[in-house]
Amino acid sequence: MNITIFGSGYVGLVTAACFADAGNDVLCVDVDAAKVERLRRGECPIYEPGLETLLVDNAWAGRLRFTTSAAEGVAHGLYQFIAVGTPPNEDGSADMQYVLAVARSIGQHMNGYRVVVSKSTVPVGTADKVREAIAIELHGRNASVEFDVVSNPEFLKEGAAVADFNKPDRIIVGVSSDKAAEHMAALYAPFNRNHDRIIVMDVRSSELTKYAANAMLATKISFMNEMANLAEVVGADIEKVRLGIGSDPRIGFDFIYPGCGYGGSCFPKDVKALAHTAHSAGFDARLLKGVEAVNLQQKNRLFRKMQRHFGSVENRTVALWGLAFKPKTDDMREAPSRDLMEAVWAAGGCIRAYDPVAMDETRKIYGERDDLYLASSPEDAVMGADALAIVTEWRVFHSPNFERLASLLRNRVIFDGRNLYDPALVERAGIAYYAIGRGRT
Repeated sequence: MNITIFGSGYVGLVTAACFADAGNDVLCVDVDAAKVERLRRGECPIYEPGLETLLVDNAWAGRLRFTTSAAEGVAHGLYQFIAVGTPPNEDGSADMQYVLAVARSIGQHMNGYRVVVSKSTVPVGTADKVREAIAIELHGRNASVEFDVVSNPEFLKEGAAVADFNKPDRIIVGVSSDKAAEHMAALYAPFNRNHDRIIVMDVRSSELTKYAANAMLATKISFMNEMANLAEVVGADIEKVRLGIGSDPRIGFDFIYPGCGYGGSCFPKDVKALAHTAHSAGFDARLLKGVEAVNLQQKNRLFRKMQRHFGSVENRTVALWGLAFKPKTDDMREAPSRDLMEAVWAAGGCIRAYDPVAMDETRKIYGERDDLYLASSPEDAVMGADALAIVTEWRVFHSPNFERLASLLRNRVIFDGRNLYDPALVERAGIAYYAIGRGRT
């Protein structure tokens, strides 16, 4: 099948590579000429396990190509995927300018039936706006061309996106015609062989499903962080509580790990956008507001613990393990590490940081500065620091030599934002240990 994908960001590239790997002829369109040239050279602009190999292999096989020409893209694909960014506006709403710009381009160039598929995370009602934008362009050309607009939200976890696409737990398809539903079933047939994972619904329900899923997961995280903060006050151990409630199959263990807050490109943006959608509809989404408020507070929790321990962070050096918002990605959007670093800097302190893959991204964001040292290893980061803070639970951080850490730290203290360690084991090495919801405040 011929597939066009507008946008070569995280969602667009994973979607393009996986469709091409299933034997489809995929053309990826992007306005960034420099990025297109990089992709043509086989360079993957993001870190995602397995993605670069797929891009290179399928480009070499001729199934995956890249262009800056919208006209070429519209002419190529029966399926026109919109996978461009929807960054947040200042009021929390999703910025739809890029989605609607693609819709207008499709309307300007299409001369035959197309299935226009919204893959971007968009507010309820966006498909209607896409349909209207295409129709206006067709009317301006005095052209009568049939098309369908479909909502097909992505549910890709960063760090496991290729596996999620190839073996989805569900494929949500929002349609307004049987014809569109049949085309989408044919497109996803190679990913749907074991059992039927396609859930067909109306377009607005599909659009809301994506936001509701991310908001639900964010809610579980914020709830657990609220319980962790309560555990500190009443003298309980949140890790024991987690085991106690997670064993209930109605709750489960996923997304109930307390920590220093969630980040990334999805949860923070989508919770705000859903709350804005609710407000625009005259509905007061109090729970969503609480989820966001708890998370913002949680991102400052490690720094507050440092302040209480030291009295002042001025002239202190903090070793930071983990910069990406989660393991197996270099994405630092809304990452808790950024909140912590910026708080330390504002208080007059310095950072020595290490992350297995996000060092280049850190340089892009912060550049060269005297109060930031990007270390070559976890041990290098700790050397001569006053404290160690763990912000991302990369596997390489799970089993350190605590006696060695005690000898490298000027002040023997660890602030663990991911509850990786047994407090008794750390303290036997003579290191003060502050975690989330485990006694010390």
